Amino acid sequence: MTRDLAVIVFPGGFNLPIWAAERQGFFEEHGVRVVLTPTPSSIYQIQGLAEGRFDIAMTAFDNVVAYQEGQGEASIPPNPDMFAFMGSDNGFLAVVGGKQVRSFAELKGKKLSVDALTTGYAFVLRELLARNGIAESEVTFDRAGGALSRFQELLKGTHAGTVLVTPFDLLAMSKGHARLALAHEQLGAYQGVVAAARRSWARQNESALVGFIRAYHAAVGFLYDPANRDIAQALLVANVRAMTPVLAKQSLAVLLDGESGFFKDVRLDQAGMETVLRLRSKFSEARRVLSDPAKYVDTSYRQKALGR
Repeated sequence: MTRDLAVIVFPGGFNLPIWAAERQGFFEEHGVRVVLTPTPSSIYQIQGLAEGRFDIAMTAFDNVVAYQEGQGEASIPPNPDMFAFMGSDNGFLAVVGGKQVRSFAELKGKKLSVDALTTGYAFVLRELLARNGIAESEVTFDRAGGALSRFQELLKGTHAGTVLVTPFDLLAMSKGHARLALAHEQLGAYQGVVAAARRSWARQNESALVGFIRAYHAAVGFLYDPANRDIAQALLVANVRAMTPVLAKQSLAVLLDGESGFFKDVRLDQAGMETVLRLRSKFSEARRVLSDPAKYVDTSYRQKALGR
């Protein structure tokens, strides 16, 4: 019997393992069928997960931390009971300039876009600004929703810069925009996208959750096999608006990089999670020191799925 799973995701190329698992039948092989919903923002996504409208969210690890700590922007039920059970990547984050912006110095006095000011990718932007000599008093921030919305507004010229995820940074560059920084080159380890659920739901649906992990892991292995590169490219072209075969090849070079691409073992990266907690401790209004990633994760489901 196949179990339906309602999964909410941000639009973008980091969904490639899900698309591959669907195409290759890995989900059905492991007893689940994924029903995908794209989210316009982290607020909509986390509200839906907390209220039980979605079973699993592919979301930034920082979102899990924020809402468990009561620091999120959305209004959700108390004790949201969310946790991360699997890791996907380091975020694939880049700071991209708006029209005619070619350096961090040119961001002074300009408006930058974020999903929400209290989210982790906004903290990454604020940290990279500081490391490149730009004080927060020298810029303004505007809420513009998820990466797709920020990408679209950047092309319109609404904002002078933002943080984008691959392939949106490459799409922007193909239209003449400049990439000012790659986050992983300046921050080091960072836990980007994770698979999250509610602990109460997970306990009641362990076999479906384990099946989801196994299928996702199989899809990552499939994508890293050079023999399947043409299929991976076709999946990007089919699922990402404005994607071309040339840009798809460039995107795959990032997403499937042996050192900084998708986590082949779908791990929750300890050092990366510590970076997320360090940035939240530094930039959140609560100014509370967070230092224990174990509070926000449960690795037992991954261990049951993969036997390690």
